[in-house]
Amino acid sequence: MLRSRFFIGLSLALGLVAAATLSAQDSKDKAKDGAPGSGDKVDLRFKFEKDKPFYQEMTTKTTQDMKVMGMDVKQTQDQTFYFSWTLKDEDKDKNMVVVQRIEGVKLTINIAGNPITFDSTNPTSSSTALAEFFKALVGSEFKLTLDKDYKVIKIEGRDDFLKKLTQANQQMEPLLKRILSEEAMKQMADPTFGLLPPNAVAKNDTWERKSALNLGPIGSYDSDLKYTFEGPDEKNADLAKIRVDTTLTYKPPTDGGDQLPFKIKDAKLTSKNAKGEILFDVKKGRLDKSTQSLELEGQLDIEIGGMAQKVDLKQKQETTISTSDTPHVKKAS
Repeated sequence: MLRSRFFIGLSLALGLVAAATLSAQDSKDKAKDGAPGSGDKVDLRFKFEKDKPFYQEMTTKTTQDMKVMGMDVKQTQDQTFYFSWTLKDEDKDKNMVVVQRIEGVKLTINIAGNPITFDSTNPTSSSTALAEFFKALVGSEFKLTLDKDYKVIKIEGRDDFLKKLTQANQQMEPLLKRILSEEAMKQMADPTFGLLPPNAVAKNDTWERKSALNLGPIGSYDSDLKYTFEGPDEKNADLAKIRVDTTLTYKPPTDGGDQLPFKIKDAKLTSKNAKGEILFDVKKGRLDKSTQSLELEGQLDIEIGGMAQKVDLKQKQETTISTSDTPHVKKAS
């Protein structure tokens, strides 16, 4: 039982780490001129209509191979989240209040040949404990306050969100409270908002963002993201193409994580092929589509039940986000 809980806990934790890392694009902006291209500069800015939502589908595919206690453990995850975003207000300082709602969730997780499936749009979907955890996500809302540079400066709804999740799965409570900090949840909005340059850009101009994400007993990540404006898309001139190159540095946790079924004592993880592409709709003023990939590889020193173990890890993750004017999830009649 302890070994099974360890595999599930470690796999989910590292999956959350990678997802959060791909989303961690916050703060400390600094722009610099690249080699100037031909044509006029483009001002990449968001445009919103009050009370008119737009919808997003975010699909993440993860393949993870671990060797633990001489055993090979393979895990695959396919997760799809459906979101809606609605501008609700704008205050005197021009800060925007946007409501994010989780409209639906689909997932298939296969751990060492044991599949777990869930589809919130299918009433006959699996009713396992893990499926109940994901079911609790649906309908959750967050009120985000964005400043004039589209940085999330305030988030409301975290406490209610954590309460729903911990009621669905008590075993996940210690991990969730540490990972889903207020700062981490602010960064979760960045695949939608935290990607634009502070000024107008010409072809081949670059800008950078840095972030530091502390996930408590899972460790922390420092991310350096370099964006390059590559000009208009060849198929649709309304879409601006942006390349993303990421440098990721992992640091082991400084606390013990006594409430978890395992402890990460030390780790040496390196990232490679951390890159992506963004298509931004200049006419509509929003993200049209983005793709990102990340590979993690290395060794972790884990303590399980007081016994030290080494874990060899290889993980590959690909995330795609697409935006639409119409909802992906049909409302129940």
